[in-house]
Parts: sequence; structure tokens; C-alpha cells
Amino acid sequence: MTSNISDARYVLATANPGKIREMRAILGSFGIKTLTREELGINIDIDETGATFYDNAALKARAICEVSGLPSIADDSGLVVEALGGAPGVHTSSYGGEELSDIERCAWLLKKMENMEQRSAKFVCTIVCLFPNGAITTAEGECHGEIALSPRGADGFGFDPVFFITDRGKTLAELPPDEKNALSHRGAALRALAKQLETGRQA
Repeated sequence: MTSNISDARYVLATANPGKIREMRAILGSFGIKTLTREELGINIDIDETGATFYDNAALKARAICEVSGLPSIADDSGLVVEALGGAPGVHTSSYGGEELSDIERCAWLLKKMENMEQRSAKFVCTIVCLFPNGAITTAEGECHGEIALSPRGADGFGFDPVFFITDRGKTLAELPPDEKNALSHRGAALRALAKQLETGRQA
């Protein structure tokens, strides 16, 4: 459902600096104004207890919308690896243990896939935009690739160093930000969301 909206400001529900950077860059290119939780002084923990990417995105969007009183944009995204039966999926951010760093998490995944020939994988992103009046706009995006044999690249975050884009011959972490945003699951979902919000403004 798309709401009729004016030139509103939207609160990004994430506290992840990498996600904030990407979301602001993509939404800003459409003229969509965003605020962060930090800018609004919002410091709350949100338990991601949902069974799906949509469930978790909706939980985050609702929590931030209720606290801020402003439209809230939340994403939930994850890595889906075919050889691991779809894992880590919705547990991507905690895969291998909550205490692991991104580097350690990548190493954990590579260890799990040691000697596996089937390395197909995809990143999935679901975006939920919740308005104070209860209206919801959703969008989804995917990025297909495979798990590299070793980490490559210094940009990006999360599993970007081990997610290999076959037709580019590079991992997501080896791509400059603009190129990554053009290819990524989050970029696809945010562009789809932006187009819906633009339609709402014109309605």
C-alpha cells in the first residue's frame, strides 16, 4: 500500500553505519530526506524475532515510527547460501555468534563451506516504510552471485568481501560504492521504494 505523502522526512530505523551510508546515498539521489536514530537521540534495542525478512523489517519500522512520530524506513537483509540450505538467512547478522566481527563472520562462513563446489548464493533485502497513520509501503531486492574462496576487497561491510559477482569478476567489497549500490540487493529495494514514494507524492 502506498500512502499519499508530502515532502516528509523519513527516519532510518537502522543503527548500522554501513547501511546508513548506502541508504542515504540512494534515497538522497531521489530527493528523499532522511534522519538517523542518532540525530534524533533514539537509542533503543529492537529484538529481531521475526521468522522472515519482512517480519524483522516491520518490527524495526514500527518501533522507530512509534518513538519518533515520523515515517520510518527499515530494512532487513541477509545472505542466502544454497549449499547451506538457505542459511544464514534471517540470522545473517549473528551468524557464527553475536560476538563475532565482520571479518570473523566471513571466516566462519568460509570454514563452513570448505571444499564445497556448489557456492551459489544471493543477498535478499526487504524494505518496510511505515507511516504514523498506519500506511505501509514495501519493496524487495535481490543480488545473485557466489561465495568466494577467500575474502577480497576493503570496502563494504558484513559478507561483502566474500560475495563474488561473477560477471564483474569482483566481490562487493572490491566495487566502488556507486557501483555496489547499482548492483546490490539493498540498492534494488531502495530504488523500488523511492519510486513508490514518488508515486505517492504525485497522487
